[in-house]
Amino acid sequence: MAGISRRTLLATSAATACCFAAGTRIFGANDDIRVAVVGVRGRGGDLINEFSKVPGVRIVALCDADSKVLENRVKQLADRNRKVASFADVRKLLEDKTIDAVVTATPNHWHALLTVWACQAGKDVYVEKPVSHNIWEGRKAVEAARKYNRMVQGGTQARSCLGLRAALEFCRSGQLGKILLARALCYRPRGSIGKVDGPQPIPESVDYDLWCGPAPKGPLMRKNLHYDWHWVWATGNGEIGNQGVHEMDMCRWALGYDALPPRVVSLGGRLGYVDDGETPNTQIALLDYSPVPILFEVRGLYRKAGEKVMDHYRGIRVGIIIHCEGGYYAGGFSGGWTYDKDGNKIKQYPQNGIDKHADNFIKAVRSRKLSDLTADILEGHLSAALCHMANISWRLGKHTPPDVITETFKSNPHMHESISRLLPHLAANEIDLAKTPLTLGPVLEMDPAAERFVGPLADAANALVRREYRHPYVVPENV
Repeated sequence: MAGISRRTLLATSAATACCFAAGTRIFGANDDIRVAVVGVRGRGGDLINEFSKVPGVRIVALCDADSKVLENRVKQLADRNRKVASFADVRKLLEDKTIDAVVTATPNHWHALLTVWACQAGKDVYVEKPVSHNIWEGRKAVEAARKYNRMVQGGTQARSCLGLRAALEFCRSGQLGKILLARALCYRPRGSIGKVDGPQPIPESVDYDLWCGPAPKGPLMRKNLHYDWHWVWATGNGEIGNQGVHEMDMCRWALGYDALPPRVVSLGGRLGYVDDGETPNTQIALLDYSPVPILFEVRGLYRKAGEKVMDHYRGIRVGIIIHCEGGYYAGGFSGGWTYDKDGNKIKQYPQNGIDKHADNFIKAVRSRKLSDLTADILEGHLSAALCHMANISWRLGKHTPPDVITETFKSNPHMHESISRLLPHLAANEIDLAKTPLTLGPVLEMDPAAERFVGPLADAANALVRREYRHPYVVPENV
């Protein structure tokens, strides 16, 4: 376990697991829960503020591989008379036995490893979405949470939204008839990240070895180290795994599915510009559950060339549509409405409770009841895995003419309808599909119990289920 500590902080024996389970701190009503935040740039700063507002929580440590970002956050807390310890290396932080819980908003490629290490170190964990960078390590995060009896919550905050909960219960009640389709939408503008002609300098404030962690430590081949890692496969998962995992989770929640689907197919491309990004900015994915599938649409381009307005579908740009026989629900994070089949409004479901996700995690940390978590790590794993499945199909795809794509899905009404709207959208953005064609991925078959692909192309697909880890930043086989 050299990856956790240079002094071999923990062993992975069953005896060690028992020690952690037996040594779980029991919190009294007046006991502070001591929280460390790892990855404090951007969303990490938001989490510092959110957890600082939760009664009985004390932020005691911050960690980041960028010393400039870290120093700024430490100073911000000091200015509020809150002194915290600071760490560059999360392994050092995990040695601190005074820390009860770890909250992390690192880049995606660190999420699962940090979760496993923190569980092994006896810490409860709040891990931002997506909870994993690939399917295999997401399952390992679940196994670690269960083995070490830790409370681990994913950052899919919509699970704490009472209004959304009520809306989905209404859809499931049958009052709108049977559910026919769960549609996720992410129409969000994403411009070019630029194109470089060679390796770029690493910011002086960044410990690049720590920043890369489990990912390959290659040269920086984009203008910005921070944030644009979302659009590179070694560290990110594209828009479907960034914003889209929220909507994917809402759809799976609506349908009550607790396993992966038996099939997936995806198409799309990185269109409208040439840059150093690798992930698609335009994507359609079908998670072929039975009896009700999930259909995901990503659009990163504006409604048409020369405009700064995004498309929408039934009034939704980023959110979900639950299509039923007698109407539908349209909404998401900001609340929504149910409609009858003629589009008349039935009932509004306001945003309510979404800001209590951190409170929910702390409640479970105190109670030690898994049932208190609204977004347990297992839910986060399954929803992230759907995004990974879609991306794997796309990554194994081939450039395909639009008429062939249309013909391929003519017998699938959901895909056919989505494609029939996508092609005019691309034309409106002056995309010449003869020069920059769409990529059509294969239909991949999944064994939901094993969380492994089977059938044709299984070997190629399973090669993307798990990554090669860079020592010592290795997610262990036996957590």
